[in-house]
Amino acid sequence: MSHPRGPLSQLRRGHEELVLGLLRKHGPLSRGELGKRCGLSRTTLYDILAELVASGAVVTATSQEAPRGRGRPAETLTLNPDAGQAIGIDFARRALHVAAVNLAHEVVGSASEPHDADLPWEQRVELAVRLVGSLTGTGTGALRLGALDAIGVGVVGVVGSQRAGGEGRPAEEGGGHTGPHPAQVLLRERFGVPVLLDNNTRLAALGESIWGAAAGGQDVLYLRLSHGVGGGLVVGGSLHRGAYGLSGEFGHITVEPGGARCDCGGTGCLETVASIRAVLDAFRAAGGRAADVPELVKAVRAGDRAALTLLGGVGARIGEVLAALCNAIGPSVIVIGGELVETGEALVAPIERALHDHVMPVSRHRVSLRRATLGEVAGALGGIALVLHESPLLSRYPAGPDLAEDPIPDKESR
Repeated sequence: MSHPRGPLSQLRRGHEELVLGLLRKHGPLSRGELGKRCGLSRTTLYDILAELVASGAVVTATSQEAPRGRGRPAETLTLNPDAGQAIGIDFARRALHVAAVNLAHEVVGSASEPHDADLPWEQRVELAVRLVGSLTGTGTGALRLGALDAIGVGVVGVVGSQRAGGEGRPAEEGGGHTGPHPAQVLLRERFGVPVLLDNNTRLAALGESIWGAAAGGQDVLYLRLSHGVGGGLVVGGSLHRGAYGLSGEFGHITVEPGGARCDCGGTGCLETVASIRAVLDAFRAAGGRAADVPELVKAVRAGDRAALTLLGGVGARIGEVLAALCNAIGPSVIVIGGELVETGEALVAPIERALHDHVMPVSRHRVSLRRATLGEVAGALGGIALVLHESPLLSRYPAGPDLAEDPIPDKESR
């Protein structure tokens, strides 16, 4: 629904969100039940409901559980599961993940597919379109693109603000791209809806804090150990973006002064020690054989001494960084995710030991270390949360860069 901007329209939108929130939380309700729960006047409530029904966001249904007696059963109102759908897309370094939800916040489906790290953006977006298409269908609850409201997108690298007065500087893996991100422009052309953008690891932190391992946490630190190393922070119940979108770059904390050169331009960063490439290179240098993480996991399960020793050292470095961050920020929950966590206790146990040894004693038994639960689609689900912008975690979070007001450029001009 679209309303003119202004105090009155904002108040009306707030009333709409109140009613939608009640239906989302409690399921089908009669007008009388809604009136008791929302506190709005009868006239205001009925006016809001009339518009929500007319727009298709809310549908009527006859309660089958109404007590028997004279007259018709009470009419109830419920969310229309086919309306207000949102898509989240995570453009990771070497894979693409999509997820979709309906207005009731029910996950319609998700899909993932790996690709080469240097795949051009045009082909990445075509892959995204195909994966989104795989979620469509004719069955109950299937994604219907005609009901699509917006798309939330996660990308690798720094994503700057594009609000009024901002420059908008997304940087792909340390690059210097300025202006709208290619993914935004191409997706806007294909779907014709607003496209919101943010760092994909920060969106994964949002996903885990809403639906995953840290659900309900007010102060959460999320760390992803993948092809890159990064994370996100929830501070005081709000996702923290930081000045210029730089929050969560934990992979660029120095752990080995004068160590290996990092893609960021520094040396000895945590990413040069704890990324997938760094761990596999170190394992091979120690005489091990593993082309990817699944092969490393097999070596760990077989009791390979080189793998266990290596992961013990990597885990210790990670735990030391987490302890320093805990001492500075004070989270109650730490969530670790990413492919490297698949190595299990060989990595997690050393992280726990180092965290215990280096965190302040007063925090030692209060910080909960948990493994992520959402898997590969965490970033895509975080993108959906960014679109819906209804989570309390986003109450003080600036709206992500989007192309909602921008005209769709001609393909020949790119």
